[in-house]
Amino acid sequence: MNTLIAIAGLGIVCLIAEIFNLRKAIVPVTIIGLMAILGLTVNDYFGLGLDSANTERTEAFYNNMIVNNSYAMAFTGLFIVLTIFLVALTPEFHKNHKAKLSDFVAIKLFLLAGAVAMVSFGNLAMFFLGIEVLSIALYVLAASEPKNIKSNEAGMKYFLMGAFASGILLFGIALIYGATGSFDNTAIYAAVLTGNLPGWFFMGIVMLSIGLLFKIAAVPFHFWAPDVYQGSPALTTATMSTLAKVAAMAAFFKLMSNLNHTVPGAYITIIIIVSILSMTVGNLMALKQDSVKRMLAFSGISHAGFMLMVFLNPMVMKGVLLYYAAAYALAGIAAFAVILYVTSGKENEDVYQFNGLGKTNPLMAAVLTCSLLSMAGIPIFSGFFGKFFLFENVLENGFVYVVIAGVINSIISVGYYFKLILAMYNKDATGEAVKVPVSYSIVAVAAILLNLAIGLYPDAVLHLIK
Repeated sequence: MNTLIAIAGLGIVCLIAEIFNLRKAIVPVTIIGLMAILGLTVNDYFGLGLDSANTERTEAFYNNMIVNNSYAMAFTGLFIVLTIFLVALTPEFHKNHKAKLSDFVAIKLFLLAGAVAMVSFGNLAMFFLGIEVLSIALYVLAASEPKNIKSNEAGMKYFLMGAFASGILLFGIALIYGATGSFDNTAIYAAVLTGNLPGWFFMGIVMLSIGLLFKIAAVPFHFWAPDVYQGSPALTTATMSTLAKVAAMAAFFKLMSNLNHTVPGAYITIIIIVSILSMTVGNLMALKQDSVKRMLAFSGISHAGFMLMVFLNPMVMKGVLLYYAAAYALAGIAAFAVILYVTSGKENEDVYQFNGLGKTNPLMAAVLTCSLLSMAGIPIFSGFFGKFFLFENVLENGFVYVVIAGVINSIISVGYYFKLILAMYNKDATGEAVKVPVSYSIVAVAAILLNLAIGLYPDAVLHLIK
């Protein structure tokens, strides 16, 4: 709870700083503040400990609206790290709109507050509040270039699709309330244990699932993602594909784990179908893309399919979900730091813009190569180990065909990732070398080093959730 209050307070401080013309201090103060909040979260995590029954202790606040446990705090720590990187990229990306810097930073902080609420909720009202705070922040960021038609189109499409998804979520919550008489997770779970629930409870679960599948852009609810990713400002696309996606996935997993004692076989079958379709459609469509942002949008759809595998063995997959989300998001941040540098001041983000980057800027080319190899699942990067741990746990439950589909799709993904890598190293540069902004270099290198570090020491992340 302290973390959530501190994040919201920091966002308000950013807005106040603009009033007093302290624009230069906004980003440094925000990054220092986020690091302090990360330290507070780590302190609270180790302060939980175990209770007398040697099980994880939890802390509830405001009549169980917010619940602190290792799951919530581990994902909160990941979200804060991602936000630090995104805030560090902000001043250079918005250098032509310095007067709005406080707005962009504050919106990212409020988005972070929504993401934290999405993994810390103990009540469906708080869950919905968190997802709306995150979504509204993204609507604003997607349409944050009012003179750019593509940005306006992306903002409108994302708003319409998000509004439909939110409506479906709210209808699902209403059905669950009607079936159980409560919004509280604990009360709903107790009602489920009685085994005497009306049919509309399961209709509510299905509607919640549909709404969240929209948010993570899983097939067949993915059609908004490529256009929105391409039309939005590149930094907003980075935010959507990393922080927003892993927050929605973490909330989805927590919601289904908290509300269901056992998951029906029919629901697992649907998740398997959605997972395989997301992996396959995402990868096959990515092969045809010339725009790097559209390619990464379809790549994100395929990664959503991989992350959905955690539902096939939910009792032991919490740590694997955290690990995979961290590996994917860190690789995404590193990749987008390079994309922001390469496409700065250019009309599009097509693959040819990266021609010869290996010769004009070997460091940034190496970072982008490493991040793409991690997403493809190549050793020694953490993306490989994330897929390995997923496949291992899914095999233990006998879903061999899902693992086969995952392996085939990992091979397919190499095709479009290497299209970009080959452009960097095998083609002549399309323009002269441009100096890399310091913030882009620091974020790119730091993110990929973190990705490598958790690949070399996976237990440091896998066992954070008890």
